[in-house]
Amino acid sequence: MNNLSEQEIDRVIEMAWEDRTPFEAISYQFGLEEEEVIQLMRNNLKEKSWKRWRERVQGRKTKHLKLRSKEVNRHKSSRQKQISGNRISKR
Repeated sequence: MNNLSEQEIDRVIEMAWEDRTPFEAISYQFGLEEEEVIQLMRNNLKEKSWKRWRERVQGRKTKHLKLRSKEVNRHKSSRQKQISGNRISKR
């Protein structure tokens, strides 16, 4: 797994919880594949939160670009403008 800073790990967790942020976006920004995101979540969440997240994302079409319907609107988080490529700019 990539060597991520604490701030980057927090951002990956935030993106993973967001319903409309696909795993492909996390991969693009941080170089983590879906299995690596799952492992990161398992290592950084409390057990109950981990189980709740896994239940939530399993089979969720919005977490995978190929499964999304055309009606899913693209939106940007207010924090997203501060991210360029796969790096978080200093705040």
